[in-house]
Formats: sequence, structure tokens, C-alpha cells
Amino acid sequence: MTQSQFTPRVFSGIKPSGGLTLGNYLGAIKRFVGMQGAMETMYCVVDLHAITVWQDPKELSHATREVAAGYLAAGLDPSQSILFNQSRVSAHAELGWIFNCVARVGWMNRMTQFKDKAGSNAEKVSLGLYAYPSLMAADILLYHATQVPVGEDQKQHVELTRDIAAKFNHDYKTDFFPMTEPVIDGPATRVMNLRDGSKKMSKSGESDMERINMRDGAELIAKKFKKAKTDPEPLPDTLDGLKGRPEARNLVDIYAALSDTTSEAVITEYAGAGWGRFKPALADLAVDRLAPISDEMTRLMDDPAEIDRILADGAERARTIAEPILSRTYEIVGLLR
Repeated sequence: MTQSQFTPRVFSGIKPSGGLTLGNYLGAIKRFVGMQGAMETMYCVVDLHAITVWQDPKELSHATREVAAGYLAAGLDPSQSILFNQSRVSAHAELGWIFNCVARVGWMNRMTQFKDKAGSNAEKVSLGLYAYPSLMAADILLYHATQVPVGEDQKQHVELTRDIAAKFNHDYKTDFFPMTEPVIDGPATRVMNLRDGSKKMSKSGESDMERINMRDGAELIAKKFKKAKTDPEPLPDTLDGLKGRPEARNLVDIYAALSDTTSEAVITEYAGAGWGRFKPALADLAVDRLAPISDEMTRLMDDPAEIDRILADGAERARTIAEPILSRTYEIVGLLR
């Protein structure tokens, strides 16, 4: 197959650990919804990735349903997109092992996210945490996905996916796997901490005030934005004026993403405005966009059986795509089945 012969297909996923944040919504889920309908779309709760670090089993089950509820509440339609959790489709793990044998140790050693997560404790973390980029490649290539919407911090993993596909194709003299393209666009593909604009908004941050949780109610959402760290200067009249002002740039980018506009347009509208004007406007906008999603997530989480039904149906549909691709992969490698 040539690159143009692959069916246009989107795949992406979110790890169920610690609850969804505004970063997950703006950096991923909102873009997932925007791509729905334009081509075949598959969105996964990547629960196998979650267990690369210890997870309480009951909390993991809850978090898996919560991510699915976030997808649905934000507007993903299971009749248009395939929604499922990774562990229901065993082919992910099977292709992941084959890719473990294709990927090179030197490639894994260059993965900056592993270095960040392992820190000085690298000898004591799980082998899964070290090798999970090859499982991520399997997640994508199991469906011959041609596009993956990701945040800037995941671009390196999609590049590794391309390396694995290229090496597999070269080693087995085939063109079986596509060269997947990362899709990184929009004003807030990397949402930063509300207390420290140099750090990414994280589920595991020390203070709840540094992030917007997707289950936060309207009053708490407004409070967090009004108390977000800023600087004493008003907003400039050009985007260049935000250089060296990470907290200001973060809030402008969030406003742009929530209002479906550009950061340049936000600066034009609020040039010269102080934070006493901008932060309440941002809080009102965030409540308007996010509170209905929070309410719908709460409603969905009250019916876990329905979430499980949707995930099971999506997994069945995913398997119909994955199994022929995995089977052909085994044939190419020479494994008898």
C-alpha cells in the first residue's frame, strides 16, 4: 500500500488517572469533537497505559468510566465515533509486543517524558513505563490511523510511531503501516498551571487551585480563574507583548480556545485591559462552556452500566478493524497462528 491508499482515520486516547482537567479538554477532547464527522474517528481510554504506575483497581475502573463520560459529555457521539477502552481489545497488547521487538533501546532512551516521569528513580520504575511509547505506537498503527490529534508534549511519541512503522516496513520489505501524522493546532494545545505558567496543568499537582477539573462546578470554576496568578501589567496590544509573561499568555490562550477564536483576536479585543476586567470575563466564559459538561458528566456517572455498554459496543467495532491488521502483521513476521 502507498500512503494515499490508507483510509483516512483518526485515533487518539487519554489515560484514566487522576481525573480530567481543562488541559485534557482543550488539548484533546475538544479537538476530538471537532474532527468528528470529517473522517473515521476512534477515541480510546488508554487504561493499559495507566497501569505503568500503580493504580488502585477500584479507582482505575472509576477513572476509566469518568474519561468516557468526559468524551460523551463534551459531544463525542458513539454513533459517529468509535469509543472504547484499550484493555477490551487485546490486539493492542499483542501488537505492542511485536513493536517492542522492532523499537530500539536507544530510541526509548531519548523519550523525554520517561526521563521527566522517572526522574532520579529510573531504576525503580516499571518496565511498562519505559516501554509504553511502543504500546502507544501499537495503539495507533493497529488501526492504520493516518492522523493523531495530540498536544505538543506527545509529538515525540508520534515521531517514534513513525520510526517504528518505517523500520517494520523496511525490515519486512513491505509498506504495510502508514506514516501517521500528528495534528497539533489551536491556541491551547498545552494548557499551563494556573499558579505557575511554566508548568503544564496536571492532574497530580499539589494544589487543586492550580487546575480546572472537568467535574468542577460553576462556582469553583469561576473562583479558580479569578484567583489565577497573573502579573501587574495590563494586556498588551500585540501577542509579542506576552513574551516572558507565561501566566498572562496561558490565560489568553485559554480564553481563545474556549471562545473558538485566536489568541491574536483576544489581544485585539482586550488590548490595554487590566486583569480586573479580563479574569472575570474569562471566568464567565469558562463557566458558560464548562459547567454544562460537568453537569452532564455527573449525570452519566450515575449510570455506569450505560457507559460500560457504550465502551463494549465500541470495542466490538474496534476489533473488527484491528483483528485483520494484527493477523496480517503476524503473517508478515512469520508467526504461525
